[in-house]
Order: sequence, then C-alpha cells, then structure tokens
Amino acid sequence: MKNSMNRRTFLKSSAALGLAGITSTIPQNMKADTNNVSIDKGITKSFTFNKNNKFKILQLTDTHYITDDPRSERAIQNVKEMIELEKPDLVIHTGDVIFGKPAEKCFREILGVIADQKVPFAVAMGNHDGDFDTTRKQSFDIIKTIPYNINKGVEGIYGDSNDLITITSADGITKYVLYLFDSGGYTNDEDLKGYDYIHHSQIEWYRHHAEEFTKQNNGKPVPALAFFHIPVPEFTYALRWETHRRFKGNLGEDPCPPNVNSGLFVSMKEMGDVKAIICGHDHDDDYAMLWRGMFLMYGRFSGCDTVYNNLLPNGARVFELTEGQEGFHSWIRLYGGEIIQDLYYPDSFKSNDKA
Repeated sequence: MKNSMNRRTFLKSSAALGLAGITSTIPQNMKADTNNVSIDKGITKSFTFNKNNKFKILQLTDTHYITDDPRSERAIQNVKEMIELEKPDLVIHTGDVIFGKPAEKCFREILGVIADQKVPFAVAMGNHDGDFDTTRKQSFDIIKTIPYNINKGVEGIYGDSNDLITITSADGITKYVLYLFDSGGYTNDEDLKGYDYIHHSQIEWYRHHAEEFTKQNNGKPVPALAFFHIPVPEFTYALRWETHRRFKGNLGEDPCPPNVNSGLFVSMKEMGDVKAIICGHDHDDDYAMLWRGMFLMYGRFSGCDTVYNNLLPNGARVFELTEGQEGFHSWIRLYGGEIIQDLYYPDSFKSNDKA
C-alpha cells in the first residue's frame, strides 16, 4: 500500500504554495575532452584506508533545508547525530541539500554542520539545488567554499558536481573509486520533458577513467561506487521485472527517473567496475536491489518537514569498505541510534529473505 503522500501529491501541493519554483538552468550540451586527461589530474581527492584497513562513507540525502524555518531543525539535528555516531572518513551528500532562499545561507548552515565536525565532504547536487535565487553553477561555487568540502568539478562535461574520488592502499595503489555524477535538474528539451539525465559527455568521462584504472590494475577493473541524485530508469525496470531482482528495504513510492535512458547503466556493466549505483530523490525509499549483477540503492531520507516524508525517522546510509576484501558492508543508521539493513554486499543477497 502506498503512503499517504508521495512525490506527485507533494509537488502538486508545493506548487500551489509557490515552493516548487522550478526553473531550468541547464547549460548547452558539451562534448567531453577526456582523451588526453591523465588519471592523476582527473582525481578530485585521494584518501587512504585507516589503520584498521577500513574506509567509512556516510551518505546524506534530501536534507531540503530552509534557513530560519523551524521545520528544518530535524535535518540539522540528524546530520549532527549521524556524524557523531558513525565518525565517517567521508560524507557524500546526494543532493537536494536546500529547499529555499537565500540559497547561500541555506547551504552554509546545513553543510556547515559537517564542516563543524571537521569531516571531508562532497556533494552531488540534486534537482532542487538550483531552484531558488542561485543557478546550479552558483550553488556549486558556494558549496566549494565551505570548509572541508572537497568538490572540484570537471571542466568540459555536462553539469557541475561531477567528481572522482579514490581510496588507496598505504603504498598508493588505487583500491576503490567513487564516481559522483551531476544528474541535473530538468531537461530543457520539450520532447524529453521531465527530470534531467546523465549526459553522454559525463558517460564518456566515466568510461575514460574506468578504462585507465583498469589498465593500471593489470587489466582488472578497480571496484567502484557511483553516487548521484536522480535514479536511472533501471530502478523502475528492476521493480517491474521481479524475476531478475533481489530486494531488501523499504519501498514507499515508485522511482522517479528521467523519461529517457541515456545508457549509463549499460556503460557501467560494460566497464565492469561499478558495483552499486546509489541515489536519493525519492524520499520514501531506502531499499537496495541486486539486479542484473548491479546493486541499485537508495540512501535514507536525511531531511526534515519542509517536504513530504513518510519514512520515519530520518537517518543516513553508511558504506564501509575494507582493504583487500571483495564487496562492501552497508547499513542504515536511524535518528536516535538504531541500525537497520545491516547487510554485506553481495553475501546478504544470496537469498531474497526480507532484511
């Protein structure tokens, strides 16, 4: 049974209140110029595993923060508690950071909670992060000035918050790659009307780096995770074609992907490196699916009462990588401290028992 309020009813009501404010700030299509880009120059930031051979990532998503709005207090408290309890090596926010103006003050206050904890963080912007009194580029420029932010972006490809992060052994060998994609806002093509999609220049950028990492690793793909806001259409395909999927977690609303498929999923399958695609966007979902050899995953809604949210309480998803170990460990931390969906990937998906 569907929850009482989902994305469709929320957007309809928020539009009536003037909250949606959707404007398209999509730049012109750009062709990627990646053939002569070295791997080292293309890396946003390189981390190493800690003394326990672990690396922990805290994924926040959809905080939808509005400054001076009492409804936003729950997001502030959640972000602070998640960091204090998990003590991550890196925070990745998968977008819809804010939901009001002044945008700069909103960004600085909610992301400042991460900075106050002195934890490096990166943002893959969501569709609402350029909806108010800044363009998407202006929003990204603000984000980059906040202490402990590591975003750089990639020149010459579509979008702003595209970044590449590596996790290396103590001797500098790349053991894991994290790709952040800017999934945009809304397409400006009337024939493709709806949410934006990952563009070919971004896919070309990804494929180039995946190929180079594979070459450096004696022909074996380096394991990778991909983070972005709007899910790819395969999230919907996987739900429809149940015989090919294994599912754990909460499904509270249908995925809301773009209306077109630009081929990112297939490219990742061809390159053989990405083990999981991790998104936000759909507030009432926090599930993980194994489908066609790929994990399709949602973070846990990390926000507040400025938007619809029926998946209570809020929280965050955590990823733990272990040097020299195949797969990864992921769980959801709920506000208040409880852990759910404590799973090992792929071992926990050998059966389809409910998590």
